[in-house]
Amino acid sequence: MTPDVAAQLARIAAALERLAPPPQAAPDFNAARLFRYEAGPGAFTPAPDYGLPLDLLVGVERQKARFVENLTRFAAALPCNHALLWGSRGAGKSSMAKAAFMTVAAVTPALRMIEVDRDEIAALPRLFEQLRPLAERFVVLCDDLSFEEGAAAAKSLKSALEGGVGGPPENLLFVATSNRRHLMPRTSDEARGLIATAEDAEEEVSVSDRFGLWIGFSPMDQAAYLDAVRGYAARFGLVADDLDRRALQWSQLRGARSGRVAWQFIRDLAGELGVGLPL
Repeated sequence: MTPDVAAQLARIAAALERLAPPPQAAPDFNAARLFRYEAGPGAFTPAPDYGLPLDLLVGVERQKARFVENLTRFAAALPCNHALLWGSRGAGKSSMAKAAFMTVAAVTPALRMIEVDRDEIAALPRLFEQLRPLAERFVVLCDDLSFEEGAAAAKSLKSALEGGVGGPPENLLFVATSNRRHLMPRTSDEARGLIATAEDAEEEVSVSDRFGLWIGFSPMDQAAYLDAVRGYAARFGLVADDLDRRALQWSQLRGARSGRVAWQFIRDLAGELGVGLPL
């Protein structure tokens, strides 16, 4: 190789180095307790603490107790199970997961929560391996999980939860919320054929089996809905003579009774009364 060719190759190599993206900085898990994971760059974005107190979630006392028990075991490095929170819309699944995390994290400084978008399930095996050697203990939350694209995402999640030959990470607990118990997509059998659809369904149901803890959320009855409204109103000092009647009218207009609907009514009432809410 002549000196001229060697010099030209060196210039090309230097130019390519300049074009390459800078190496990803190591995540700073001291910056916050909650983070959003961006699969593309593999980055962790700090998020503010979740502000809803756990005791404000009413009508789900059994679910709260069971989830907090499992989470407390994980925080103490005791045997526990990945958790699937499933059930009706607006029942408080995601809110409970975050509020319970904040409750347990208050007494467990090394506990962190990382939220992953459901469209980035394929990145979970890489994320889990990235977190495995770290000293912190991580709750990875995926909200509204389902497998609309078929079995590929289900296989990625199974791979992450099983951990390959090294086994699952000991310092990681996976929590998913879903409106469906078996995480099944609503796809047409005719679109893919009965055999392929059945195989995908088997793959997706087998993912549900990887969750050792299933916690169901049923629709609120009227009494529980009014308890939620009264609890919010008392907490924030909202007074209305016809509170129950107005809350029921609000739920009728929405066509549902749930913790979410109760909170939306309270926000509307607080705005009407000129009272600020901290959440």
